[in-house]
Amino acid sequence: MATETSRKDSELHIRVYYEDTDAGGIVYYANYLKFFERARTEWLRQLGVNQSDLAVSAQRVFVVKQVEIQYSKPAALDDLLTIRSQITHLGAASIHFHQEAWLERELLCSSTIQVVCVDANTLRPTKFDLNLRTLLSKVQD
Repeated sequence: MATETSRKDSELHIRVYYEDTDAGGIVYYANYLKFFERARTEWLRQLGVNQSDLAVSAQRVFVVKQVEIQYSKPAALDDLLTIRSQITHLGAASIHFHQEAWLERELLCSSTIQVVCVDANTLRPTKFDLNLRTLLSKVQD
């Protein structure tokens, strides 16, 4: 369940399942990107932004343009992770996020992710509409 905090960030709790792990029993490195994607999506949903509706009604979709990620410690099967997300920059057609995966009080992984709003038909960058931009600016760090 995602919850907005007073720090203008969001938290999502994710349990590590068998399918998330590699042969060594730890979370496969690429799965952190899936966890981060789920956290961003749930945060937007909590703010009242349904990406499926946005694609149909406004012909806008979000795509990841750039990712930087740093791994510090591994997570393992059955761990309950906390994914923290915050907006660090809001451009005319892009959002920069800082996201972290935590296990209790230990930082496991951190990432900066640039997401771009594109036209659903042409896949070319397009500005956020005024309502969406206003909403996102209210939760920007």
